[in-house]
Amino acid sequence: MYKMVAIDLDGTLLNSYGVVTENTKKVIKKVIEKGTEIILASGRPMDSINSISTEIGANKYFIAGNGAIIYDMQKNQTIYEKYMTKEKVLEIIKLCEENSISYNIYTETTILAKALKYNVLYYYKENLKKEESKKTNIKIVDNLEEYIKNSQGEKFVKITICDNNKHIFQSIIKKLRKINNIEVLDVLHMSRKIIKQGTEDVPIEYFYTEISLKNVNKWEAIKVIAEKMNINKEEIIAIGDNINDKEMIENAGLGIVMQGSTPVVADIADYITDTNNNDGVAKALEKFCC
Repeated sequence: MYKMVAIDLDGTLLNSYGVVTENTKKVIKKVIEKGTEIILASGRPMDSINSISTEIGANKYFIAGNGAIIYDMQKNQTIYEKYMTKEKVLEIIKLCEENSISYNIYTETTILAKALKYNVLYYYKENLKKEESKKTNIKIVDNLEEYIKNSQGEKFVKITICDNNKHIFQSIIKKLRKINNIEVLDVLHMSRKIIKQGTEDVPIEYFYTEISLKNVNKWEAIKVIAEKMNINKEEIIAIGDNINDKEMIENAGLGIVMQGSTPVVADIADYITDTNNNDGVAKALEKFCC
């Protein structure tokens, strides 16, 4: 029996509209009732993951910032953290500003951005459908460099860099790799999401990478939770779709990816389920946990 299932959010549990379907919620409830722990593991900020965890009834732990944070929902406290220093954040900001490329800074609770673009625009549109307590916190700041310099007590989880021009994006990746003590995700394909504009579906497409402290990943955080719950790696399922899910997919007892996932993770997966728009997570859970 599998005792834990770690599930990514965007492109995995959530469909292209950012929704967990009612059918998926029913299957997750059945899995939890059978005694299997559901752990959400995402790059999103804590408040966003917390609201989705609560929505699906997964009320023990969740992983935020791609493994930088573990949050204990029962005790309402962070029990594991690996944050970036202010100096490192400013070094990356300087590089982004010099190359005129879009970036967002994720703190423990908030996304800091200069404009509503790319992933931040998607979260903003997602917020319009949510009650106030479940919204992702977004703060628009004209001068992010000055804001970070003057910040007191902020905890920096990761930085996301986005652009819709592949050449510009690849150029900045090369420069980022020269910075010491950071992890630069090697995302190989465009992120494709859908937002509603009136009655029309409007796609948002962009290349992106995520930067965190060296050796921060979802699997390292999963191991901490597994040890607390006395669960062996062979008793863990990991479900994802992208490069930030690679370590957990290759190390879990059963690694599952969504149909259409990036080849880097599809090639190492034990099983490929349906797409995120066709209840792929629910189908995988029914096959292996029910």
